[in-house]
Amino acid sequence: QVSLIESGGGLVQAGGSLRLSCAVSGHIFSSYRMAWFRQGPGKDREFVGVITWTDNNTNYADSVKGRFTLSRDNTKNTIYLQMNSLKPEDTAVYYCAARLSTSTPYDRSSTYPNWGQGTRVTVSS
Repeated sequence: QVSLIESGGGLVQAGGSLRLSCAVSGHIFSSYRMAWFRQGPGKDREFVGVITWTDNNTNYADSVKGRFTLSRDNTKNTIYLQMNSLKPEDTAVYYCAARLSTSTPYDRSSTYPNWGQGTRVTVSS
């Protein structure tokens, strides 16, 4: 069982930055993929980015590529999502998710069995 706790959300003006954290506890497999998804008002949950637990292999949604950066601190068992140049359309609840690395697409939320409670990000125009 893996526990995920997000933090760092808040209200920010367009063009600003936020850093989200995902603290991970429990039985962590070295092959885990750690992902961020988000769900905006009236929208489906969508993939933001993913990083593997043991290396810096990352992938991002096109909508955030070049603005968002994933990183990890294995000593703190924490994943970070640095969000720069925020836009109003980035407004959403952001969720951290974890799963074993498999051949299934990493951008499908249904393939992740472990989720945090979410942290809300609001970007004002």
